Amino acid sequence: MKTPVLITVTGPDKPGVSSVLFAVLTRHGVDVLDVEQVVIRGRLVLGALVSTDHDPEGLQDSVEQAMATVSMHVEVEIGADSKRTSRLESSHVIIVLGRPVTARAFTEVARKLASSGVNIDAIRGVADYPVTGLELRVSVADDTMDSDVELRAALAEVSVRVGLDIAVERAGLTRRAKRLVVFDVDSTLIQGEVIEMLAAHVGCEEQVKEITDAAMRGELDFSESLRRRVALLEGLDEKALDEVAANLELTAGARTTIRTLKRLGFRCGVVSGGFTKVIEGLVEELGLDFCAANQLEIVDGKLTGKVVGDIVDRAGKAVMLRRFAEEAGVPLAQTVAVGDGANDIDMLGAAGLGVAFNAKPALREVADTALSHPFLDAVLFVLGVTRAEVEAADAADGLELTRL
Repeated sequence: MKTPVLITVTGPDKPGVSSVLFAVLTRHGVDVLDVEQVVIRGRLVLGALVSTDHDPEGLQDSVEQAMATVSMHVEVEIGADSKRTSRLESSHVIIVLGRPVTARAFTEVARKLASSGVNIDAIRGVADYPVTGLELRVSVADDTMDSDVELRAALAEVSVRVGLDIAVERAGLTRRAKRLVVFDVDSTLIQGEVIEMLAAHVGCEEQVKEITDAAMRGELDFSESLRRRVALLEGLDEKALDEVAANLELTAGARTTIRTLKRLGFRCGVVSGGFTKVIEGLVEELGLDFCAANQLEIVDGKLTGKVVGDIVDRAGKAVMLRRFAEEAGVPLAQTVAVGDGANDIDMLGAAGLGVAFNAKPALREVADTALSHPFLDAVLFVLGVTRAEVEAADAADGLELTRL
């Protein structure tokens, strides 16, 4: 009979700790059952579960003496439980984002998980800027569709109460296999609403804004709202489109998000209820792979107040997502859609992962996850990309690190 021995080494991280420990284990001829190591702000925690068929007390003495030579603390448990010799796969990944994440808020998350019968298997930091991001790998005891819905609902309640963004995703290959991302444009990829910027040129910005807000809240059919708003632009000089396009302001983190996704091989594009002529320059600048938006009718250099062709409305956005996915050869389960308004509901519902970004309540209620901080690169953290990975890739490309 072999005796299991659990060895836990802690102390300042430094080269050589693992080699010293395993040199001792080698001399004692043990079998290695499990090993895990983490470093938290320069502090090392190294655990090794081994089994030996002779003199476990002698092994303990040797390990303690060896660790003392490298100034590390060690705890040795002889006869440790060795039934779980391999890690079980976590059923879910939970991303917690905050600015900041307070101890009190995180305690509420942990309590809700515990009361829901959810075990936290591992925690790691994924971001320290522009938000603090924590990734929790968890296991749900009774992993069913009903329990999945209950977990999301429970954490959504906590999210609102403690002021954190909490994303819940199924763990496994599907999460890591996302390959296509579609962004809404107005108030998502860019700040503000293009049609309101155009309306400012003809003095009807407030009137247009009222219609826009009603449409985004889901109180007004988008197609009808668009026709009413565009009608107010009748007679506007075509040059105004170029002026607005030149002054578009990207949402914070947008360039970082697109750049990083492209590095990872994602296909990226926009599906917008706005206007092709205004955003086509942005599409080219960011190197996006596809674009769907509305076409304004222009005659003799003036807007006629009409839209040409089919309107990219709520249903149309979902249609375009499916079309782009099919053209790229990407299953819908491997797509991501990001938007902010009620006209994005169908698109987010069709995508494998729907992200509501600073969204209206109508969209937040149906999205897979909701982000409330005004930084688009939070989408990367939801997808499992860490801030350290982003900055390392930027540094490798010679891009200067800027943290505003």
